[in-house]
Amino acid sequence: MDQRTLHVINFRYHLVSIAAILIALAAGIALGSGPLEDDDDTQAASQTTSRSDDPGVRSFETGFAARTAPGMLKDTLKDRPVVVLTVPGTNASEVKDVVKGLGLAGAEVTGQVALTSKMLDSSGRQFAEGVAQQAAEGVDGVTDAGDSYGRIGSALARALMASEPGTLDETATTIRSAFTEGDLITETRAPKRAATLAVLVTGPQRATGAAQSTVIAALAAAINPTGQGVVVAGPASSSTDGGAVKAVREGAAASEISTVDVTDTAAGRVVTVLAAAEQASGQPGAWGTSRSDSGALPK
Repeated sequence: MDQRTLHVINFRYHLVSIAAILIALAAGIALGSGPLEDDDDTQAASQTTSRSDDPGVRSFETGFAARTAPGMLKDTLKDRPVVVLTVPGTNASEVKDVVKGLGLAGAEVTGQVALTSKMLDSSGRQFAEGVAQQAAEGVDGVTDAGDSYGRIGSALARALMASEPGTLDETATTIRSAFTEGDLITETRAPKRAATLAVLVTGPQRATGAAQSTVIAALAAAINPTGQGVVVAGPASSSTDGGAVKAVREGAAASEISTVDVTDTAAGRVVTVLAAAEQASGQPGAWGTSRSDSGALPK
C-alpha cells in the first residue's frame, strides 16, 4: 500500500473518529463512563441538557458536520433511488438535512411522502386496510401479506418502491392515488420513479407516543422486504419508551431494519445517510446513542 493510499485511509478514519465523539457529545454521552440518562441521577441529566443545548456547542457541531459530510458521504449511495418518508411530529429541518445528505451521497431522492395521523391512528386501521386491499387487489405480496398493517405497509411499498430502479407503473400510481384520496398520505414531493430504498424520519417520543410508534414499526417491517429495505431514524428520545425507533428495535424485523436515534444533531443526520448506505449493502444495524447496539456510527 503506497503512502498516499495510507494517508487517505488514516484521514477518513480520523474523520469518523471525530464524528463519533461529536455524536456522543451532542447526545449527552460521557465518553468512557456510559450515558448520562439515568432517571435517578437528576444532576447528570441537567448537565446533559445544558451541554447539548449550548448554542456554542451546537454551532461547532453543525459547522464540523457541514465541512466533513461531503468527504464522508461521497458516492456511498451513488445513483441509488431513495424515497423519504415522514410522520406527524417529524422536524422539518432534520428532514431537509437528511435529504441534503442523501444528495451528497449521490442518491436520487425520488420523492418525499408524509404518513398522516389518519394512517397512524390505530382506530382507523380497518379503513386504511380497506383502501390498501381495494387499491392493490390481486397484487402479489399485498393481499396475502398477513395482518392489517402488513397489508397496508406492503401496499405503500408497492406504490413507492421496487426491487430495481424504474418508472412507477399504473398499479403503483393507483395505490398512491387511493392513499392520497383517503388522506392516509400526503405528497410533499410527488415521487417520479420507483425507489429501491426508503428512509423514514420520525419525531420525538412525545410526538409519536407508544400507540403510533407501534404502528410505525409495523409499517416499517412491512415496507422493508421491498428493494433494499428501510432505515428508520429519529431524535434521541425516539429510542426511549414509547418512541418509534425503540418500537422498531424491539419488533420482529429489528435485525433487518437499520435505525438511527440522533437526528436531532447535525452529525446524527450524516449518520442517517451512512446507515442508509449500510442498509443498501445488506448490512443493517442500530446506530447513535448508547442505546444503539451497533455503536455511534457505521465503521
